[in-house]
Amino acid sequence: MKKCKLCSLLLAPISLLAPALISKPLELGSQVPDISALNDRGETVQLNKAFAEGFCLIYFYPRSFTGGCTAQACSLRDAWAELSDMGAVILGVSPDSVETQSAFRAKYKLPFELLADTDNNVGEAFGSPPFSRQAFLFKDGLLIWRDLRASTRTQAEDVLKAIQALGDTNIN
Repeated sequence: MKKCKLCSLLLAPISLLAPALISKPLELGSQVPDISALNDRGETVQLNKAFAEGFCLIYFYPRSFTGGCTAQACSLRDAWAELSDMGAVILGVSPDSVETQSAFRAKYKLPFELLADTDNNVGEAFGSPPFSRQAFLFKDGLLIWRDLRASTRTQAEDVLKAIQALGDTNIN
């Protein structure tokens, strides 16, 4: 079978870019990536500093104000007291703008910060593809649990189970 020269020329650049487009998620035991992003107030958050101590959850969601993303955020909001008692810090991340994140946080009275990852730098650092729904739990700066197909309605329940499975919730 004869190869099409035009097809080969067109596909060559794509094959070179493919590995860069498909990044692997952080492995358990990895440190928090040294990356920053703007929160819903337009302030810079340095993740490795924010996640240096205690339990810290960073969860990725595709779009603010959609059904699944709202359910996911509200699941964590509704369990905020219990998660806070365990010493957990939460950051939500989506490709939405600072303004959209601010409006989403206000409308649903979310007690945790949301990060605007409009250029997908945070997603790339975590190996989380754009518009994905994933969650990463750190303790003292090291990844201890991840959910690469994070739930919407049971996100908080899944995180609480992960923390409780460690048997050490007294981190303060």
